[in-house]
Amino acid sequence: MTSIATRRTFSLAALAAAAVLAGCSKKEEAPAAAPAASAAAKPEPLKIAFAYVGPVGDGGWTFAHDNGRKALEKEFGDRIVTSFVEKVPEAADAERVFNDLVGQGNQLIFGTTFGYMEPMLKVAAEHKGVKFEHATGYKTADNLRTYDSRTYEGAYLAGVIAGAMTKSNTLGVVGSIPIPEVIRNINSFTLGAQSVNPKIKTKVVWVNEWFNPPKETEAAVALINGGADVLMQNTDSAAVLKTAEEKGKRAFGWDSDMTSYGPKAHLGSAVINWAPYYIQATREALDGKWATGKAWWGVKEGAIDMVSVADDVPADIKAKVEQIKAGLKDGSFSIWKGPIVDNAGKEVLAKDMVADDAFLGGVKFYVKGVEGKVPGAK
Repeated sequence: MTSIATRRTFSLAALAAAAVLAGCSKKEEAPAAAPAASAAAKPEPLKIAFAYVGPVGDGGWTFAHDNGRKALEKEFGDRIVTSFVEKVPEAADAERVFNDLVGQGNQLIFGTTFGYMEPMLKVAAEHKGVKFEHATGYKTADNLRTYDSRTYEGAYLAGVIAGAMTKSNTLGVVGSIPIPEVIRNINSFTLGAQSVNPKIKTKVVWVNEWFNPPKETEAAVALINGGADVLMQNTDSAAVLKTAEEKGKRAFGWDSDMTSYGPKAHLGSAVINWAPYYIQATREALDGKWATGKAWWGVKEGAIDMVSVADDVPADIKAKVEQIKAGLKDGSFSIWKGPIVDNAGKEVLAKDMVADDAFLGGVKFYVKGVEGKVPGAK
């Protein structure tokens, strides 16, 4: 009989031998390959921030930008993280906001109004590793690019409809701030209307702010009292359309589809779709292909459209709007083509001459048919 001590000795010896063999076997095996660093560490998401001049619920300009931000999240998922700050004033405080967004680790920052230009330039100069995008501006830097939408194309399309629908032959525009962008839109609206109704005249009331619903309402009432029966605005709220609804007049949505704010008054909405540009800019940043420059997108790029045209707009006018959009897409139609004269009778574009972007960027006059003088003009 084998004793317990003997069995224990045998077992220990067997275990020792197995261990030696196992050790020899391990020495002969090739070492396992280390996992690739790229597989072990997932890239950090790109942090993107937006600075808005108005509230996201304005129904117009800022609402459209925020729709673009949401489109980014849908397009890129967890490759990006977005945030926004609303109601950032066009003043010195904007610089503080941009510095704060940099401090939060954002690597791509969009400033969505003209008045942010100087603060963004200053902050960009101090943070060369961050990419900045400025809407509607004209100054760039190595890490600051400008982008804009050709809102004057939407204004022209609105004008075509307005010229056909007015009964008084008097149109009204509530203007925000008298910069070339806004003056160009007023003129384009008038040119569009005159293309179907040469008798058109346009009245303008300026509020000198982008978003101030009470002032916009007062301006709309003043225009209606002055004989305008179709209104457009270059401000950020739906106040003008709401006023037209209350007064039994017609009006347009601006920047976003505003049908719900005045369904009886609404003739159509000249909308901006920022998503295509925001997606491209973000993709360039993710792929390391982002570079400074200037982008100005319109109907051709899917950034501008006329939507929700009212049922009572004549079929031939609806067809004309679609024809113009097709021409803007393929380059066969030009809104600013001579002869065009200002409202003092001076020729600003000779016959058959087409305005280039430099000309359009410097418009500081009213075309024939727009009453009054541009604020600040000599």
